[in-house]
Order: sequence, then structure tokens, then C-alpha cells
Amino acid sequence: MSKTMQAWQVAAPGPIEETLKLLDDVAQPTAPLQNGQVLVEVASAGLNPADYKVLRLGLASKAITTFPKTLGMDLSGRVVSVADDVTDTKTGDVVLVRLDPTKGPGALSQYVIANRADYAVLPPNFDLDLAAGAPTTALTAYQSIKPYIQTGSKVFINGGSGGVGTIGIQIAKALGCHVTVSCSTAKKELCERVGADEIIDYKAGDVVAQLKQNGKIFDHIVDNVGSSFSDLYHQASHYLKPEGAFVLVGGPASLSGVKNVLAAKFLPSFLGGGKHQFVLYMTKNDRDDLAQVAKWLADGVIKTVIDSTFEFSEALEAFEHLKKGSSGGKVIVHVSSKA
Repeated sequence: MSKTMQAWQVAAPGPIEETLKLLDDVAQPTAPLQNGQVLVEVASAGLNPADYKVLRLGLASKAITTFPKTLGMDLSGRVVSVADDVTDTKTGDVVLVRLDPTKGPGALSQYVIANRADYAVLPPNFDLDLAAGAPTTALTAYQSIKPYIQTGSKVFINGGSGGVGTIGIQIAKALGCHVTVSCSTAKKELCERVGADEIIDYKAGDVVAQLKQNGKIFDHIVDNVGSSFSDLYHQASHYLKPEGAFVLVGGPASLSGVKNVLAAKFLPSFLGGGKHQFVLYMTKNDRDDLAQVAKWLADGVIKTVIDSTFEFSEALEAFEHLKKGSSGGKVIVHVSSKA
């Protein structure tokens, strides 16, 4: 008889408050493992907006991922077993993991199988909550900044106080950049604490208008917000250098947003496109990038900013908190009592 475990699953697309259920009889993944795989006992899970936003897309969700679906991409835990060819980790090691969001298995379960590109090893006593909050946010920040900058570059991050923003500030600083961010008045101290050089307070006035005041000073722009993307991108010639790139993280969540992105990506400026390189960025698992993130975490170069923690039974409440959109950092769910 196969072993079972607890997991938070959705059977089909729909509002998360209606579809997310805690199940006690989900099949537990077991050996034999395929090449490059490790079995991990989950300690903590880090939530991301994409975890629930994909459920809003109706039938289109089924083209993006599989159902039934255990929610959550990011986790920390301890290795239970490894495939015969795995030599970089062993039973008992602490790992951070980013699971493929297009598949069914997820972080809000007691055990997961991770592929070689999905995990990185951390020191044995590393904080499991800090580890769980890092994979997607840190990979997103690293991959949306590193290819486009050099030491001394001036970077503007739209949305500096969320999970991606707070760790993005730290990564940009680690890469030698001067960092300006937008955030609310209430989050200015947080952004300054993690290293932002300059703050644009969107409560004090329109972000685009404030950016225009200093001319074309930025080498690179990362938009973590997206809601004001069209105006921010189309006005970028006033504050982004001609050779600079504009990276939109995550993509739009509405039909009008999709139309704006397609125009920016494919149309010339006189037909509604923009004048700068436009990149619609989606996070991808990369072994070397995740190893760099783990090293920076272990060395204290970057640190996950945690907004709040919830117990495993409170996962739905954790998502409701995340959906409010005002969290200053990561929302963490304790899956195991060992967290």
C-alpha cells in the first residue's frame, strides 16, 4: 500500500478561496528516483502571487499547468534520499527548492521530488524560513538584472518593497549598481534598509512624472508591478538611456494588459510600440543561477525579507494576506514542525 501525505491542492481553476483544500490522502512521492532527482521533506514554503493568479485564468490555466495541482513553487527542507547519480548533496542536507510551476506537484505538501536544476544546498543550520522565501524572488531578480547591467549601472526598480523588490535591491547592489526604487511612504524605511540608494514615493506623486525630472539617467529598468506598465514603458525615453532595456516581470493579468505587452514587444513606436528594448520576463530554473543565490544567502550578501509566517493549517489565510498586495517581503507557511 502506497504512503500518503497532506497537501494543499486545487482540483480545477477558480477562485483560490473556493478551490484550495487541505487533503490528507495525497500519494507521497517515493523512490526509485530518476537521474538527478532528490526527495525532500518540506520544512517551509514561500508563497508567490503567481501561485494563485494562474487559477484566475479559467480554462487557459489548463494550458499552463496540470490539475489537480498542489500549490507553491518555493520551499526549504531536508534531503531524504537521492538518485544514484547525485553527488552534490546527501541525505540530511538542507536545500532550497524551486519547483516547476507548470507541473502538478507543489511546495505546500509534506514531501516533494526536485530535479537537478530545482535545488541548491545550504549550510546545515541555515534558517529554513529565509531559505523558503528566496528561490523564485531571487532567481527573478537575478535573471532580470544581471544580463543587462555592469558595475556602476543605474537601475530603477518599480516596486521595491515586495518579495522580488527587496531581494532585487540587494542583488543589484551586490552586482555594483546604483539603485532607485518606487514604493509607498510606509515602505521607504524597508527599502532603504536593504540598500536602496534613492526612493520614489508613489504616494507623493506620479512615478513617471518624478522619473522625468532627472532626465535619461537609468541604464536599466525592472517593472515588478505591471499595473502601470504601459505608461511607464512608453514614457521611458525621458529617463532610460537609448541602449537601456525595460524588463517587465511576470506579465499582465488582463486582456488589455496582454494587448499592451504585445504592442510593446512587436510594434514599431509610430504604431504604438516603444523605443527601447522590451523584455517580457518569466523566471526559469537554472542550476548555476540557483547556486549563486544559495551562495549569496549563505554568505549573508542577500537576505530574504519576511513579512509574515503562517502554520500549515493556515495556508488559505496566508494566501488571503498575500492577495492584499501590501506585504513587505515574503509570506511563509510552516509545513513541518521542524521549520
